[in-house]
Amino acid sequence: MGFQIIKPDTSYDFIGRRRIAYFLSIFLILIGLLSLGLKGGPKLGIDFAGGVIIQVKFQEEVELSELTSILGETDLPALVVQRFGDRSDYEFLLRTSAENLSPSVVRDTVEGKLNQYYPDDHYIIQRLEMVGPRVGADLRESALHALFFAVLFIAIYISGRFEHKWFVAAFMAAGMAGGVYLLKLIGIPLGFLIFAAMIITLILSWYLRLNFALGAVVALIHDIIITVGIFSLLNKEFDLSIVAALLTILGYSLNDTIIVFDRIRENLRNKVSSSLSRTINMSINQTLSRTIITSGTTLIVVLCLLFLGGGIIHDFAFALTVGIIVGTYSSIFVASPILLSFRPVIEEEEVEPTPVRRKRKPAYQSK
Repeated sequence: MGFQIIKPDTSYDFIGRRRIAYFLSIFLILIGLLSLGLKGGPKLGIDFAGGVIIQVKFQEEVELSELTSILGETDLPALVVQRFGDRSDYEFLLRTSAENLSPSVVRDTVEGKLNQYYPDDHYIIQRLEMVGPRVGADLRESALHALFFAVLFIAIYISGRFEHKWFVAAFMAAGMAGGVYLLKLIGIPLGFLIFAAMIITLILSWYLRLNFALGAVVALIHDIIITVGIFSLLNKEFDLSIVAALLTILGYSLNDTIIVFDRIRENLRNKVSSSLSRTINMSINQTLSRTIITSGTTLIVVLCLLFLGGGIIHDFAFALTVGIIVGTYSSIFVASPILLSFRPVIEEEEVEPTPVRRKRKPAYQSK
């Protein structure tokens, strides 16, 4: 017999531990939201906040504190100096919100100050980028729209795929899209608007009994909030690459959730148990091997990007790493147990087995 990571007859009690999982999720979400609240939101990168970024490479070791002190004499607004890549690379990123200065002026200012302390051949400016405040605001708005509509259309797909309520889900989506557009015309801040729209999506999913969609959407919002919260706790910047990572996380987490949901629906139709909790727990165990293998192999690739990919994609790979772990966890401990709380319609209609009486054969009588 070959090596097996998960044995076919596993019966871990995931549903029985759901309250512990809920507590852990709520704790992580509250810590992340508290960090975001104290810091006034995520730390926006140059893509969203606007400004100038300069990448400088030195020929030998330079202390971060020394470089920060030197460049602090330039009076560039909101200047941030940080290491880029490994310490042995001798590379630094300089970020400033110099909105009224051209990139050439910022470059000349930085070079002029560095030349006072280092010879010309001691460093080289490898990259200089600038994003205007208007472009940053547009990118910020587009990113929020992308996340919201991704979650909304996922709710439509889940509702049609598992509950055959395409019309109801499409009606909900049309109402939400129209509501977002009208509230935007009124001038409500987009961040608050998207947050309110997410809450309304959850309420409508519950009210319209789109229970599979409700479980999937709660799990996806759970994954996004925890990932963004961890970035806030670690003081990492939030830029377009992180938005791309979040959208990737949504797709990955949804794929895993759909596999579990499909097995739950199949077991409900086959009436494997009269207990919904046992049916869900059995379904999770039956798909556990696939979940672990898929998540594990994907995580190995992402970890290679994280440790070997260099500074350019480090935060992107870190977001994917967090998202894969949290997404796998939410498929098992968040999305599926929600079905137990809100009981899908299919369970009410089909889960109770109908007893079948067999006719007893007449006893054989010899003549």
